Order: sequence, then C-alpha cells, then structure tokens
Amino acid sequence: MILSESFEGLARCHLTRYEAAGAEETQRRLARLFALLLDAVRERDLEPVLTYAREIARQRYAEGFDLQEVQAAINVLEEAVWRRIVKEIPPEGLAEALGLVSTVLGVCKDTTASSYVALATKQHATSLDLTALFRGTQNRFYTTPTD
Repeated sequence: MILSESFEGLARCHLTRYEAAGAEETQRRLARLFALLLDAVRERDLEPVLTYAREIARQRYAEGFDLQEVQAAINVLEEAVWRRIVKEIPPEGLAEALGLVSTVLGVCKDTTASSYVALATKQHATSLDLTALFRGTQNRFYTTPTD
C-alpha cells in the first residue's frame, strides 16, 4: 500500500528522468528506500541510509537527474508513510513514529542534497557558463586608449 501510493505520487509529479527509467525500475528504487527506512527505524541505525544517500547522489548526478527530482521521490515516500502512520498508530504513539520517519528520511534528503551539491560544484556546471554572454568583448573594455 505504501509503495503503490508512493509510486502513484511520483507518477503524478511527471519527473522526466523517473519516467524515462520506467515503472519497474522506479518501483524497485522506492522499495529499496522503503526497506532502508524500515531497517533504520527498527535498528536505530542511520549508517546504511547515509551510505545509500551518498550512492544515490552519485548515481543520479551521473545520470543527469535534477536534485529536485531525487528529493521529490523521497518526499512522496515520506508522505505515504505519514498517511499510514496517522491511520494506524494510536495518538500516543504518533509523535515517536512520525519523528523516527522524519529523522531517517530527513537525514537521507540532507545527505543526498549535500553530496549532490558537492559533486555539482567540483565539475563545471554548464548552466553557470557565462562565457557566451561575453563573446566578442575581449579587449574591448581594456584597450589602451589612443591619443
């Protein structure tokens, strides 16, 4: 139920790279993240999630995914888990359950984002290439005036 809701939510976002990866691959990716979430909550261990987040940042960056797309995939899973928790957990357990999920997925999003940005800033980002704005201007502003 959580995974199908997550997949449907991601499909509604119409994220180009996830649509190109295909339904089966996208479902597999969501299932892996969900399994990591469950393990992290049970074991109270974030290390596998941190490792996964770094791995995902490297892979998705190399595949040309926008960081927003990757974060959206995590968000749709988080929203589906929250809905399930609110539906099934008694009120006295909500704070802990939501806190655990938010902590695990928050760390995942933060680590993914910081790893992705680190990769993006180490390489020349074509979206920041401003040289095209200055073609033909060499020596135009710094020429020695003639008397």
